[in-house]
Amino acid sequence: MEHYKLRDISPVADPKAVVQGDHWRFTVLTEGVLRYEYAADGVFEDRASTFAIRRKLPVPQFRVLGKDSKDPNVDLEILTSRFHLVYNKAAFSSSGLTVYVRGPNLNRHSFWRYGIEPRQSMTLFGTARTLDTIDGRCELGPGVCSRDGWAVIDDSTSMLFESDGWVSGRRSGERIDGYVFAYGTDYKEAVKALYAISGDTPLLPRWALGNWWSRYYPYSADQYLTLMDKFKKEGVPLSVGVIDMDWHLVKHPRVTHSGWTGYTWDPDLFPDPDAFLKKLHERNLKVTLNIHPHEGVHAFEDAYEAVAKALGRDPSTGDPIPFDIVNKDFLNVYFTVLHRQLEKQGVDFWWIDWQSGEHTKIPGVDPLWMLNHFHFLDSGREGQRPLTFSRYAGPGSHRYPIGFSGDTVISWASLEFQPEFTLTASNIGYGWWSHDIGGHLRGIKDDELTARWVQLGVWSPILRLHSTFNLFMTKEPWAYGIEAKTVMEEQLRLRHKLMPYLHSMNYLAAKEQEPIVQPLYWKYPRRDEAYRNRNQFFFGTELTVAPITTPRDKATKYGRVRAFIPEGKHVDVFTGTVYDGDRELALYRSIDGYPVLAHEGAIIPLDAQPVPENGCPPPSSFEILVVVGADGKFDIMEDDGTGSTVDTVKWAKTTITFDQKRGIVRVSPITSTSVSSLPKKRSWSFRFLALSSLKKVQATVGGSTKDVTINLVPNGALVELGEAPLNAEIVLELGANPQLDILDPAPRVWKVLDEAQIKFEHKTAAWKVMQSTGSRLAKAGGLGALELDDSVLGACLEELLADSR
Repeated sequence: MEHYKLRDISPVADPKAVVQGDHWRFTVLTEGVLRYEYAADGVFEDRASTFAIRRKLPVPQFRVLGKDSKDPNVDLEILTSRFHLVYNKAAFSSSGLTVYVRGPNLNRHSFWRYGIEPRQSMTLFGTARTLDTIDGRCELGPGVCSRDGWAVIDDSTSMLFESDGWVSGRRSGERIDGYVFAYGTDYKEAVKALYAISGDTPLLPRWALGNWWSRYYPYSADQYLTLMDKFKKEGVPLSVGVIDMDWHLVKHPRVTHSGWTGYTWDPDLFPDPDAFLKKLHERNLKVTLNIHPHEGVHAFEDAYEAVAKALGRDPSTGDPIPFDIVNKDFLNVYFTVLHRQLEKQGVDFWWIDWQSGEHTKIPGVDPLWMLNHFHFLDSGREGQRPLTFSRYAGPGSHRYPIGFSGDTVISWASLEFQPEFTLTASNIGYGWWSHDIGGHLRGIKDDELTARWVQLGVWSPILRLHSTFNLFMTKEPWAYGIEAKTVMEEQLRLRHKLMPYLHSMNYLAAKEQEPIVQPLYWKYPRRDEAYRNRNQFFFGTELTVAPITTPRDKATKYGRVRAFIPEGKHVDVFTGTVYDGDRELALYRSIDGYPVLAHEGAIIPLDAQPVPENGCPPPSSFEILVVVGADGKFDIMEDDGTGSTVDTVKWAKTTITFDQKRGIVRVSPITSTSVSSLPKKRSWSFRFLALSSLKKVQATVGGSTKDVTINLVPNGALVELGEAPLNAEIVLELGANPQLDILDPAPRVWKVLDEAQIKFEHKTAAWKVMQSTGSRLAKAGGLGALELDDSVLGACLEELLADSR
């Protein structure tokens, strides 16, 4: 089992952090996390659990009162800077065990009593095991963030890891094992504490951040390759080819069960699997196969004889070999025989599509946990960067990315819930969800819904197109009308253009434990707007996304979303519109638009190729989006794909800074030129959003003056620098203290009115108001007095009231 042992674990807490009695034990893990245990037999648990693998942490400062008192009226008290425990030293009860939350960052007087459930109106939730067949909202599990200031993880029944790497259930008898997170509204600190106890988020391969193609459909090898070539011809890049369950024997006469489980290629569909996988790799695609392992290994499988002999069974009997994931011998054969043979053919990683309950032969051991844990460790053998693709199994699952959220119903209600579902997952540290973009089953064909879902996919942790087995249900862009097709293709290209930004956020997620999707309330815990706009989120360090998840209005043909714009000015990265911050505003977008806002000082690196390549290689040209108005800094992180953890990878860092006072953009020389996948030179362009006033730029490359081209574009000014060596410093001087454009709202209001499906006299009256000499506010009042449709008025007011200057 040596290969399957968890690394970097320390399950036994420092004795100095422990306060213990005959039947109870408390461990002060951090200033805000208290472990509480009760054991009727006085035997406590020091093995690692699925949630807690690192309990030996630096001991925080705390005080203990009343521990040794024999007076039954004297309580035990434990005090840190963040909590105050009061306990009567008896069996745990709501009247005898209380934790008061301390500190300045509280919404109200906050305390937890044992056994009292959190108020549903105050908890901020975590995530769920699956979205299978969900149409709209579903019940969410716990996270470590709450407006009440405290949250609890009940770890009493989770499975445990033995010192040799194997697993076991809990001891029998009356046992309680839980963790109180008492961080008030310091939500990010609560999640950081979770990572400290539960383990780090792993680094993903760069290619995992690109577009995944998936469909439950019995493709033949030729059909699948032809489809991949069609994507190439249409200029839509991909990085992962998912082969759903029909890769193996399903309805073949040899199959002796339901057909869901299989390890033998269907020869009618894939006569030469080795050649098929090789051709996918030649197209710069990684490959994952879907597995449902619950039906075991039957005699019809090509690997049956080898599996039977390895397990000491007589293959001549043809007896089925049951799936027994808690049997060490079976687990070993499961990987070394069944999966290794397929990996040698070219399978890069596995889609574990487990849907068969939570029970095994060992009480308390969940088969999904077993599959996630051991698949992940097995995938990281020999220094490979580990990766799995499976459902969420509970707190601690962030250690085994990527998450498969399940078979969602195709509906606007499902789309409406998906952003919230994704961002609340960060409250339990689960940062890498992969959804069925476009929905999976049932529903109706709706071009607008699919286009909006793909737009959300661009700003999701993972973008994977998927749908169920239905001749009419597919996600190829060209299967939709021209409007939706155009939007979908552009969005899928954009996802690959974002790769320098995405992979840099991948680095931060692994190095600093910063999920790429974060709720607004992590940064603005005292603003009701941050909770009210429950679909809006930060996407990395530079961007705020307000997804459109409802159908467009018939009058304007615009989708609408209410958004909270954080303090300071923000710029829409697509339109260049400048917005005052620290307020809510309704945002309206046509089907080809999406509200993505960048703050002052934001720097967003893009792959500048019009059609990026398959597989997400480091780009040969960069386009850097810059928002003036404040100082900014961004580190572009790149690697060659080798190395299994963030600290063993050889990184190349390119730092870009913006000095607002001096008006200087500086690109530092790359820190390492030995990363083999990087080009020797790169072309550079810089798009200054909402800076159409930019007329002159002084540029130097490696100290030498460089001519540049400046072109005005709809969302700002584009400065094209040309090629520069990787080890050369680039400096652009814009002039001191550049300011964002003060945009004339009239042309934008004209566009709204011109496109609106309303009476012509109403358009004329509205335009007359816009031609008046009054202020923006006066014009807004004038428009409000007209008989305009609410949606038309709202879209006009957005343009008028975006910027108060």
